[in-house]
Amino acid sequence: MSQSLVAGANAPLPTQPISVRILSNAPIDCAAYRLASTGKVRGDGDMVFYGQKRSDDGSVSFRGHDSDGYFDIDLAAQPSAIEKIALAFSNDKPLAQIGDVEIQVIAGNQQLLSATLPAVGREEKAIILAECYRRQGAWKFRFIAQGFNGGLKPLSEHFGVEIADDAPSQANQNHTQNTSQNVNQNAGQNSAPTPPPIPSAAPSSINLNKISLTKSQSSINLKKRDNFGKIAVNLNWNQQGDTGNQNSSPAPKKGLLSDLFSQHLSKGQNIDLDVGAMVHLANGEKTLIQALGDRFGQLNAPPYVCLRADDRTGQNKTGEWLDINGAQWANIKEVFIFAFIYQGVPNWAKTDGAVTIHVPEQPPIETRLTEGAGNLPMCAIARLVNQNGSINVERINRYFAGHQEMDQAFGWGFQWKRGRK
Repeated sequence: MSQSLVAGANAPLPTQPISVRILSNAPIDCAAYRLASTGKVRGDGDMVFYGQKRSDDGSVSFRGHDSDGYFDIDLAAQPSAIEKIALAFSNDKPLAQIGDVEIQVIAGNQQLLSATLPAVGREEKAIILAECYRRQGAWKFRFIAQGFNGGLKPLSEHFGVEIADDAPSQANQNHTQNTSQNVNQNAGQNSAPTPPPIPSAAPSSINLNKISLTKSQSSINLKKRDNFGKIAVNLNWNQQGDTGNQNSSPAPKKGLLSDLFSQHLSKGQNIDLDVGAMVHLANGEKTLIQALGDRFGQLNAPPYVCLRADDRTGQNKTGEWLDINGAQWANIKEVFIFAFIYQGVPNWAKTDGAVTIHVPEQPPIETRLTEGAGNLPMCAIARLVNQNGSINVERINRYFAGHQEMDQAFGWGFQWKRGRK
């Protein structure tokens, strides 16, 4: 039975990992801050939000978006220097205009705690909603509901996070298709073996801006640089289903795969989404990167694009990652990013997939894969095009019956054959 808390109340937390869910009727920006005894973060790696979805050690991670955000927290794995984990949210409108906000604490399939923040009379644009804190060797949860003047930036700076102010310039919103010359290659040929995971260095400062590519804002241009660093492309989708436990809370309105995912859980199957890329180098060579056919690529040699690993289980909460060597951007003409449903009934709206492109010292660039109609399993997502040294990111979001149909639509000219993982 879930326990309901009022402001200032606390309750014990279990030793097992927990999930903290924040719900709102309007889009809000959620953030978690791991705090030392000073009440400040030890570094930027202690802040977790849409632009940095994992703490530096991975023991706190963020999933979800807009009005339905989750933080997965392994309390037992927290460093000894961490005394609190503050959970907060912000909006560009005061709370009174966005409505009540609810927070839930979930362990396994059971909702343990809940609390509701009433919106009436609240003019703050940022709220420190709750905290997990240590007390005599154990962890407890406190509902705080403390208002904070300003938005996410001053709130983060209050906790000691260094915030970057620069954002990239906006480009025109025109969308263009690939018109590359055809080059025949065997798309089923194996390439280099899977490389080891590549660690991501913590940024020197946090950028709170986020760019969402939509039909009305379909492209963004990142100005020319000598070295763009490691560009990380993340494909993530909702991976937790409703098990039907009678002690758990009712199925949420969004953020889970609901009936689609439950159908595959009942068969012992997860939905397997795969991210891949077609790479056109400046010397004319074209290469395919995807797990199917073990074409994982290379980061420090042509094609300078590498798939980190294939999440065949669907249990990796960070999804799948594709890395691009931004130091070699001058040798890359285009990276064409796509995703396909390898296993499971194609239903993009219910998988609620999202692709986020992380470029060092730039805001994350996100596009959502929720517009696919019918049963088409292949989605052409975006292009990263070299325009005189700059990176022009163009949203595509078109759906196809398979690799060959997508190839023909954009004129890449690969030769395709069936394959298995």
